[in-house]
This record gives sequence, C-alpha cells and structure tokens, in this order.
Amino acid sequence: MYSRFIGGFSLLEVIAAILLLAIAFTALMQVAGGSMALSGHAAEASKAALWGQSKLDGMTVIEPLRVGVSEGQFDTQYRWRLKVTESAAADTTPLQLYRVDLDVLWGSGRRERSAHFTTLRVQ
Repeated sequence: MYSRFIGGFSLLEVIAAILLLAIAFTALMQVAGGSMALSGHAAEASKAALWGQSKLDGMTVIEPLRVGVSEGQFDTQYRWRLKVTESAAADTTPLQLYRVDLDVLWGSGRRERSAHFTTLRVQ
C-alpha cells in the first residue's frame, strides 16, 4: 500500500502546484506592469528636463530678457510657461540681475505633470 504513492504525484498535488504557479505569475506581471509605467514616467520627465534646458539655454540668444510672463508650446505634448522678474539683488550690483522661472508642463486634467526650473541671469 505504501509503495503505490511513491511513483507519481496525486491530482491534488498537481492542482496545488498550478495554483501556486498562477499566483506567482500574477504577482510578477503586476510588478512588471508597474515597472513599465514608472519607466514611462521617468522618460517623460527626462524629456521635459531636456526641453527646459533647451529653452533656458536659448532664451537670450535671439532677444534680450523681458520682465513678465510668457507661454508657448514645444510640441504637441509639452508646453512651457516662463516668468522673468528683476532680482532683489539688482539694487546692490551694477549689473541687471533677473530671476527666471520656467515650468514645463505635459499631460492634461488630473494627469497633468510639470517640472519647474529656476535660474538667475545677468543682462
């Protein structure tokens, strides 16, 4: 009687193994899906940083800085909002110092994201 169970697996053991495998596979797929979503968010943030750097680098190339707020669009997904103000340190230096705040925005509604950049420029 004892020797007949040694040769193979019972149906209950096979079902338990398949159930355990299904649970583990489901958990791994959820982790992989979350990882892909985080990777996509990181790629979007990196692209926003590159757009922001490009905007800040090219600001004074074509025309001088002007105090005020301006907005525009990089492409169909990313847009920008630029605020230029005179810095408080301008009173103590012979140079004109400006504070530049740039917001790069993408997405819409509740899924809108933004990256904020601040720098000082001399003119």
